[in-house]
Parts: sequence; structure tokens; C-alpha cells
Amino acid sequence: MSNKPVGILLAAGKSQRFNSNKLLHPIINNTSMLLVVAKKLAGVLPGSIVVISPTLKTYTTQLKQLGLQVVINEQAALGMGSSIACGVRASKDASGWLITLADMPYIKTETLTLLANRLTEGAHMVAPQYKQQRGHPVGFCHAYINELLALNEDIGARTIIKSNQEKLTLVLTDDEGVVRDIDYSGDV
Repeated sequence: MSNKPVGILLAAGKSQRFNSNKLLHPIINNTSMLLVVAKKLAGVLPGSIVVISPTLKTYTTQLKQLGLQVVINEQAALGMGSSIACGVRASKDASGWLITLADMPYIKTETLTLLANRLTEGAHMVAPQYKQQRGHPVGFCHAYINELLALNEDIGARTIIKSNQEKLTLVLTDDEGVVRDIDYSGDV
């Protein structure tokens, strides 16, 4: 078991509120949101996993060129929990997982590094906090593998955090990107 956590980039959502696949929308230097976030995660945790829906299969080569593993969630319609379980299933030997959302392109690389380091140092669960608001990504140590594998709904890992609040390490940050996701085209 590696001491470094594995990053899991969740990129299998439906983008219903955006009116097109938001992950393909150019966001920074004409690069798609998906590739912006993927590059950041690959820079911090090489060999991370990107969980995509079958509709994004054409991006497999680009994602692999970044050094990422691609996992296709054939059950993506079940929601975020299903994608988390797919990523964890593909990396069962990891010491932990840093679960990152592909619609949060403004997170600083330094924040990803800080959260990954906290997991490496032995935190049970980690999440960033910006101005009294808990953000993303969230991280879990290996002890939560069974709970993560059991996820299959659209609520993600929120229930695991809620049930184990005393084990959550909040990492204070001035990175507004941890609470800024893109849901509508006006959010860009």
C-alpha cells in the first residue's frame, strides 16, 4: 500500500443545469474545464484516476497522456456516489483517496497538495474550509474503503462525513476555488 493517497477526479456528471457538457467548456487558456482540473490533480498526485461517463470516452487518450488512469462508469446515471465507488474500486490498495470534482477548475494546486499531505500524514478525513464554508475536494483514509465502495446515489460521500464528523480535519485556506463550482454557464 502506497503512503500517498490516490486522487479520484469525478467527471461523469450530466451537466443538466449548464445546457451542454460543462466539462468540455473552455475555461482557462482555451483549455476545457476537464483538462484544467485533470492537469492540476495529475501534477499533485500522478497516476490519479479520472472517472468518466461513456459519453467522454473520446477524451481517454488526452487524460492518459497527463498520466492519469481512466475508469468509465457505465452506471454514471446513478450519480456521484456511483462514480466514487468506481474510482475506489480501481485503487483498492491506496492509503486513501482525494476526491476532486471536475467542475471546480479554480482550486489552487497548492490546496490540492496541502490536502494530500494531510492524508499522507495520517488524517482520517480532510476537507478545505474557506470563510466558514466547507469545500472540496474531500479526502478519506483507507479505513473508509467499505463505506466508499457502498456509495451509489447522487449524494456522494456527504453521509460518511456527517456520520464521522469528529474524524474530519478541516484545513483552513484562502483559496476561494474550494467553494466555487461551475453549474451554470454564467458561473464561468
